[in-house]
Amino acid sequence: MEANGSGSQGFPELKNDTFLRAAWGEDTDYTPVWCMRQAGRYLPEFRETRAAQDFFSTCRSPEACCELTLQPLRRFPLDAAIIFSDILVVPQALGMEVTMVPGKGPSFPEPLREERDLERLRDPATVTSELSYVFQAITLTRQQLAGRVPLIGFAGAPWTLMTYMIEGGGSSTMAQAKRWLYQKPQASHQLLRILTDALVPYLVGQVAAGAQALQLFESHAGHLGPQLFSKFALPYIRDVAKQVKARLQEAGLAPVPMIIFAKDGHFALEELAHAGYEVVGLDWTVAPKKARERVGKTVTLQGNLDPCALYASKEEIGRLVQQMLDDFGPQRYIANLGHGLYPDMDPEHVGAFVDAVHRHSRLLRQ
Repeated sequence: MEANGSGSQGFPELKNDTFLRAAWGEDTDYTPVWCMRQAGRYLPEFRETRAAQDFFSTCRSPEACCELTLQPLRRFPLDAAIIFSDILVVPQALGMEVTMVPGKGPSFPEPLREERDLERLRDPATVTSELSYVFQAITLTRQQLAGRVPLIGFAGAPWTLMTYMIEGGGSSTMAQAKRWLYQKPQASHQLLRILTDALVPYLVGQVAAGAQALQLFESHAGHLGPQLFSKFALPYIRDVAKQVKARLQEAGLAPVPMIIFAKDGHFALEELAHAGYEVVGLDWTVAPKKARERVGKTVTLQGNLDPCALYASKEEIGRLVQQMLDDFGPQRYIANLGHGLYPDMDPEHVGAFVDAVHRHSRLLRQ
């Protein structure tokens, strides 16, 4: 297994592979750390870069995505970069219109309402050509990173993408999307299959372009109970991992570790640990020790500091990190937040989090 995944593009050699080693379950000298939404609105330089541009225009500019991905690494000694993009580029590539409404979030002017609306969707096989801008951003960023840390690619999981496509935006109940699961199970499976068929080549394409790890975001897992999750989310989560791995092998590409993050999906921890992913991400509602007991020793865990803990004093952040690291243990663990950074967070407190992880995890190993 090629740890640095330097690929055929002649990328610079990887200098810090701590994150990848932890993801594969190998021993590390310290606990690697990165933050979900680390390229984001909490950084003044992000707001400056993004100010003049519409959100999705930014996503379509490889130069802008590269710059935004690198910004947090100039400030903090993070152990991984994650490409700046959005999970909703996949519904866009399938032919749905999505706009980003300031202060409100994503909006689909014409969401899916009836089964026949599925006919409006493009063939999932065309998605990779529609999303070539993401691949360009990954290749450019991988070159600009100069081997400092690995680059993570990502996508939204089928159920989470389905919720946006039917709800037409965010929702506190997901009642429209769940209505489909109960009233239109056949059409729901058809949509989830279309999304899976789009996601697999998209994720493989990210690796071909230079991504060294992949994260699948099942951000809306918590709206499903165990039964709906095992029927409409889990089979597709499993299928994505299985197919991506098979296709990487067919294409002669080195394997990359895959992370599944199912927010509020604690009821399915055991199933997720056996879904074909090397890493299971945890939100902050899960106790680390219990999670470790439940998933066993075969996967790496990632997470799970409450993002709001970054509102605490730097001393308190240090204490919380220490407790978290003690609970997870030194190996098979990647430190992160239990969800993404919020726009009003102080960058200095993000730095305090990263430094505390590095400092305390080295002490733990002595």
